[in-house]
Amino acid sequence: MPVLDLGRLTGELSPTWSGYLRDWDRALRSGNHPETTRYNYLLAASQLARYVAEHSPDPDAADAAEDPAEITKAHVEAFQAWMIDTRSASTAVNKHKCLQQFFKWLMLDEEEIDRSPMERVKLPKTPAKLVPVVEADVTGRLLEVCKGKDFLSLRDQAIIRLFCNTGARLSEVANLTLDDVDLKTDSLIFHGKGAKDRRVRLGARTARALSRYLRARAKSKGADLPNLWLADRGGIPLHANGIKIRLKRLGEKAGLRGLHAHRWRHTFAHEWKRAGGDTGDLMLLLGWSSDAMPRHYGASAAAERAQETQQRMGIGDHV
Repeated sequence: MPVLDLGRLTGELSPTWSGYLRDWDRALRSGNHPETTRYNYLLAASQLARYVAEHSPDPDAADAAEDPAEITKAHVEAFQAWMIDTRSASTAVNKHKCLQQFFKWLMLDEEEIDRSPMERVKLPKTPAKLVPVVEADVTGRLLEVCKGKDFLSLRDQAIIRLFCNTGARLSEVANLTLDDVDLKTDSLIFHGKGAKDRRVRLGARTARALSRYLRARAKSKGADLPNLWLADRGGIPLHANGIKIRLKRLGEKAGLRGLHAHRWRHTFAHEWKRAGGDTGDLMLLLGWSSDAMPRHYGASAAAERAQETQQRMGIGDHV
């Protein structure tokens, strides 16, 4: 998870933009929004401010670069188009949703604008892509690469098995503390988005891998820290970005490219839906509040089931 550095996010912005973003961050903290959410919200707003100051084709964008109350629908649409061209449509969608919250706050809480410029801005369309799942042999190859009884190997095995077994988000696994783990019941508590906690049961192999890591951790430097995961240098926590980098290195070592933690989340939903699991139960296990999420994450399973049915029916194959 990126560290929220408000000074860095607002650097080089006008005093008015900077002041509003500081006030908005205070309001977000007061509402107990997670740091990840605050970072994404503030980043989107600061990127819009920089866009109108540096890239906007609008000759009247100078006022908007000084004051967010001067942002218009045209400014936002141009910003979204620029995001699609320089990043991706999915990134533009994310920025759209974040800016909706910023201008809603500016209108309702601060009463600085009468209407949000987002009011008639359409959400960018994104191509429907089937996210590749992590096959069982891929996870096996990764576990083979970090096979061993040293501290680093035991830690990596536990992390990989946890992603595979629970389908948890990277931030949820990274933010685990010792108090979140209960090996008496082979379960742990994830702290999900929107300050929603959930208890998840562990499979026998995952619980054993976690127990082995905890024994090694108890003998290591930094054993008194509350964070579950410790860096290999000892004495300091292993954060989300460290896990991300570690998985990438292990993947390359195993001959796998493009490996990231979120693919196990898709895989969990894929296997669950393919086995006929209940959608409501899946939402509880993965910490979702919208039923759109299981449809999105389970799309690959639906496509695979359709292909299996097509093959079984053999339509057009008997001519």
